[in-house]
This record gives sequence, C-alpha cells and structure tokens, in this order.
Amino acid sequence: MDVTVCIGSSCHVKGSHRVVDQFQKLIEEHKLHKYIELKGAFCMGRCSDGVCVTVDGEAFTVFPETAKMFFESNIMTKLRT
Repeated sequence: MDVTVCIGSSCHVKGSHRVVDQFQKLIEEHKLHKYIELKGAFCMGRCSDGVCVTVDGEAFTVFPETAKMFFESNIMTKLRT
C-alpha cells in the first residue's frame, strides 16, 4: 500500500511533518513496514484543504489531530480486507 503525504509549503505549515511522524510511529507500532510504503510529495494541488494524504492514489485531507484516527480507519481497515 502506498501512503503519500504532501510536504509542500502549505501542507507543511498545516502540520504535515506531524502527520508523517504519527504515521511512522503507527507503522512501527503495528510492524507494517512490509505492507506500507510511506512517501512524501511536494504540492499535490489541494493547498486549501489541509494536509493532503493519498492512500493508493485516493486523496484525503488529514490534520495532525486526526492522523491517528485516519490511520486506523482508512489504512488499517484497508490492510485487513
């Protein structure tokens, strides 16, 4: 599974580094390195929305405060199916 977090300037200001940190921690906690490739990308064209995250190409808006819940409901759920 490819998980990409925008690290462009707008998303950076909105906390993309904290989203990346939380995702890295959760991947480590759940030992998912074999299943998830976490990547960064510059400007994904959704600058007004918040931190842009794509999961296998599907775009989402994530905030640092919702990163853990997003990971559990959108990434862990897909891995279980």
